[in-house]
Amino acid sequence: MHIAIAGNIGSGKTTLTKMLAAHYGWTPKYESVDFNPYLADFYEDMERWSFNLQIYFLNKRFKDVVDIANSEDVIIQDRTIYEDARIFAPNLHDMGLMSSRDFENYSDLFDLMMSLVGNPDLLIYLKSTVPNLIAQIQKRGRDYEKSIRIDYLSGLNDKYEKWISGYKGRLLVIDADNIKFGNRPEDFEKVTDMIDAELYGLFNQNNL
Repeated sequence: MHIAIAGNIGSGKTTLTKMLAAHYGWTPKYESVDFNPYLADFYEDMERWSFNLQIYFLNKRFKDVVDIANSEDVIIQDRTIYEDARIFAPNLHDMGLMSSRDFENYSDLFDLMMSLVGNPDLLIYLKSTVPNLIAQIQKRGRDYEKSIRIDYLSGLNDKYEKWISGYKGRLLVIDADNIKFGNRPEDFEKVTDMIDAELYGLFNQNNL
C-alpha cells in the first residue's frame, strides 16, 4: 500500500510522515533535501537553476514510485511526484523563472513517466496559509530557505488548491493551520482517526 503526504514548503509533511510511520509501523520514504546538489543554488538564482532542480526532483521521485510499486511494505511517502509537475514546475513557468521550452520538455517527460505508474492508495493533503508556512519555515531555520520569496510560496499555494480540487484519487485534507499534530497529541489522534476511517471504514469523515 502507498500512502503519500502532499503540501507546500513548511506545511509539516516530514513531521507527519515520521509520526505516522512510528504509529502504524509503516516504512517511510523521505524527500531528499539535505543532499540535493541544486537546492541552495536554486534559492539564490531561481531562473538559472529551475530546470535543473525540477529534473533532479523528477528523477528521484520517479525512482521512489518504482521502488514503492515493487515493495510489499506499506510505504508512507513525504511528497509526491505529482507536486513537481502540477505545482512547482508550472509555478516557476508562470513566474517567468522557467522558459516555455524547458517547461514543455519537462512536462513531456513527466507525462511519459506517469503512463507507467498509478495514484497512491491514499493522498493526505496538508492545507496551510502562507503566514503559517512562513512561521514554520522560520522555526526550522534552514539557511537555504531564508531567501524563499513570498510570491513564490503564494503561487505554490494557489496551485496546490487548484490541483487538490480536481484530484480524482482517495484523499484526506487536513487543516495544518489549526490541527497541530506535531505539538498536540489530541490533534495527532484526530489525524489517525481520519486515516483509520478512510482505510478501514470505521466511520465516514473526509476533512478536518
